[in-house]
Amino acid sequence: MTVRTEKNGAVVTVIHSRPEARNAMDPESAEHLAAAFVAFDRDPDASVAVLWGEGGAFCAGWDLKQGCAYDATADPLGEFHFPEDEAPIPRGPMGPSRLSLSKPVIAAVAGPAVAGGFELALWCDLRVMERSAYFGVYCRRWGVPLIDGGTVRLPRLVGHGRALDIIMTGRKVPAEEALRIGACERVVADGEARMAAEALAAEIARYPQGCLRADRRSVYLQHGLALEDALRAEWKNSAPMLAAEGLAGAARFSAGKGRHGDFDDI
Repeated sequence: MTVRTEKNGAVVTVIHSRPEARNAMDPESAEHLAAAFVAFDRDPDASVAVLWGEGGAFCAGWDLKQGCAYDATADPLGEFHFPEDEAPIPRGPMGPSRLSLSKPVIAAVAGPAVAGGFELALWCDLRVMERSAYFGVYCRRWGVPLIDGGTVRLPRLVGHGRALDIIMTGRKVPAEEALRIGACERVVADGEARMAAEALAAEIARYPQGCLRADRRSVYLQHGLALEDALRAEWKNSAPMLAAEGLAGAARFSAGKGRHGDFDDI
């Protein structure tokens, strides 16, 4: 099995393990990876997931050696086409890239996260990169397109011009540059990505989860909406959380918890 999960409290770490191929994605791994995240989203005791590639590489993209076996005349991506009707949307070629989860996922990036691996990292809510880690559209060299959300998610993170630079040149994007332009949120020492991502996940898992998930969902819902429509969507989505969780939180504050910005005693 190339995909396994480990759980520590409310944090689930999904581990992709094909180190001999720098965790390049084969069909079996993609299927298991998607299934692992569906299981995480359905688990009532799980709050935050971490995606980590074992062996020093996050993911080197779609396994081109496996791709050589496809017949170009026989629609090699046929099973991944979006349906024309209301049928369920199939998984993405890289696995979970089309899933819209209700809970956050953090990418723990060591080594390369390139081509489809870059797209997997972009699918996650947050990215923690080791200092020597890097992104890149390395598939630019071979005519393999970004079809797991890369051309959609990257511009939303870094802006139109920077995204086009990265996408059209295919160049390497080191961790420090990724942090500077908004493609990742944390840079840590080599060997510490998983630990740092799991610590961040545990921190997020401490908070009232209904409100956190509603606010997260509001961020995603507003894409493409006019300001007033986005504000209406935010209100409809998140306002019920005041009664569900906020009033109890206000009572804890009134009783002396969390004073002066204290995040430990809540």
